[in-house]
Amino acid sequence: MRRVAPLGNEAQRSGFRPIDRKRRWWRPRYTPSVIKLENVRKRYRGADVDVLRGVDLEVAAGEFVSIVGRSGSGKTTLLNLIGGLDTAHEGRVVVDGETIESLNDHEAASFRNRRVGFVFQAYHLLDHLSCGENVALAALFARGPARRDGSWVRDRVAEVLGSVGLPGAERRSPTTLSGGERQRVAVARALFFEPAILLCDEPTGNLDSQTGRAIVDLLGEVHRKQRMVIVAATHDEAVSEAGDRAVLLVDGRLIDGPREAA
Repeated sequence: MRRVAPLGNEAQRSGFRPIDRKRRWWRPRYTPSVIKLENVRKRYRGADVDVLRGVDLEVAAGEFVSIVGRSGSGKTTLLNLIGGLDTAHEGRVVVDGETIESLNDHEAASFRNRRVGFVFQAYHLLDHLSCGENVALAALFARGPARRDGSWVRDRVAEVLGSVGLPGAERRSPTTLSGGERQRVAVARALFFEPAILLCDEPTGNLDSQTGRAIVDLLGEVHRKQRMVIVAATHDEAVSEAGDRAVLLVDGRLIDGPREAA
C-alpha cells in the first residue's frame, strides 16, 4: 500500500501538496482495525448543518494517520468522537473493541483514562502543579490500588518524562518551560498509562517551525518504538508527512487518496 496525498480540487485548495511517491508504507491485508467509523454524522445543538456528514474511516493496528483540513472542517469533532469525549452522534464508532455510543459516562471516563492518550494544541497543563504532578494526573482518576501506589506513580512519571527528553523535570513548574517543553510534558502525560491510541489535536499549532519539527520527531519516535495507533488532526504538513497515511476532511466529509494494494 502506498501513501499518497488526496487528489482533486479540494486537496489543491487546501494547500495539501503531493507526497514523495518513492516512500512506501506496507500493511498486511489481515491487519485488524483498531478504529472503525461507519457513516458517522454529528450536529451540535442549535446548528443548521452537520459538522460531520457520513464519515467512514478505518485505522489499523500500529498505523499513524493524519487528518488534514481547514479550521471548521470537523477535525477536532472527529477526534473527540474517537476518544470518547463526545458520544452523541449518528452512525457507529468502534475504538479498541469498544462501541463508543454505547458507553455510559462512567465507562467512557474509564475508557479515556486507560486506553486513549490526548495531546492538545494548548497543552492544558495546570500551572499550579509541578510537571511531575501534571503527568501523574491520570493516576488520580484511575481505579485499583496498584495504580494509586505512590512509588509506582513516581517511577512511571520519571520514566515517561525521560522518554520525551525531559529527565529530572518532575519538580519544575510548567511556567518555567518553553512551548516545546510544555508540549513534551503533555505528551508524557498522554503516555502515562501506555494507551493503545494517541490522539493529537494540532500538536504543533502553538509552536514555531523548528520547535514544531522537534515535536513531530518525538511523535515519530513514539510511534516507531511503541507501535501504538496515532491519529493527528493538523494543518502542519510536517505532521502529515510523518505518518503512514493522510486523509483530507472537507466540510465534514472525508476524502482519502487512492491506494495500491500490498
